[in-house]
Formats: sequence, C-alpha cells, structure tokens
Amino acid sequence: MLTPTIGENAGKIWSLLETNGGLSPSAIGKRLNLKSADVDRAVGWLAREDKVHFEPAGKTGIKITLK
Repeated sequence: MLTPTIGENAGKIWSLLETNGGLSPSAIGKRLNLKSADVDRAVGWLAREDKVHFEPAGKTGIKITLK
C-alpha cells in the first residue's frame, strides 16, 4: 500500500477544517489518523499556499483555521 502524499493529506486537512472549523494539530491528527509529522508537513503545504491561519489557543497551543 502506498503512503498518501503530502498534497493528499493537505486536501484531507483542508476538507476537515472546512467542515469543522478551527482545530489543533493534534485534533487533526486524531480525526484523520495521521502522524504528527504528516500533519505538520501537510499544514506547512497549506500555509505555503496561504490557505490557513494560525490562532493562539490556550496558553501554549494553536488552532488552525482556513483563510
């Protein structure tokens, strides 16, 4: 079985955020069954394309939302 590409994971994350609003990276990973590194790479892809916004959440967390 082939591992999904970064772009495929970015598409899954974009769809999840579109449906559910802002989520933390760990919540994204749990909901999509992705490893932390895979979430980071895919979110980086979306950030490079200027598709996401990062907001502070709690004392040390972040929430990722679509622009």
